[in-house]
Amino acid sequence: MSKLKELTRGSIGRALDRAEHCRLRNEPWEAESICLDVLEVEPEHQEALVRLVLSLTDQFEQDMSRLGEARAAVGRLKDEYALRYYSGIIEERAGKAHLARNTPGSGAYRALQKAMEWYEKAEALRPPENDDAILRWNTCVRRLTRLGHMDPVRDEPASPLMLE
Repeated sequence: MSKLKELTRGSIGRALDRAEHCRLRNEPWEAESICLDVLEVEPEHQEALVRLVLSLTDQFEQDMSRLGEARAAVGRLKDEYALRYYSGIIEERAGKAHLARNTPGSGAYRALQKAMEWYEKAEALRPPENDDAILRWNTCVRRLTRLGHMDPVRDEPASPLMLE
């Protein structure tokens, strides 16, 4: 197997622009790979971590196993607002992925509720004139409202029957 090649520090900005371009073209795996390359050079690069989180969450509808990786990456963010906001993004996108699978007891309701909790925490720390957390919170509320057939009890996994 070939060995990975290392980026130069001077190319990091351009590489991150390319990662965003890949995300916009619906190529999340490619974006993830670029972010990993950047993080090899600068392990705590905050923008690379954010883009990694987004590229991982872009893959949720096909591969929910990436959830743990996304949570681990967001945990490395140093800015408390960003940590809370992107934790909300992770949960919201997990909820959307569950809904796309349309499986009862999938946890979609719980994930969207958790996203809203994260967005409320982010809102408390938001920079002036940054209402991103509010916009995302409202999106979750509208999604849950439109899915009026869902409720927290029915969305929970069924518990095994107890026979006496």
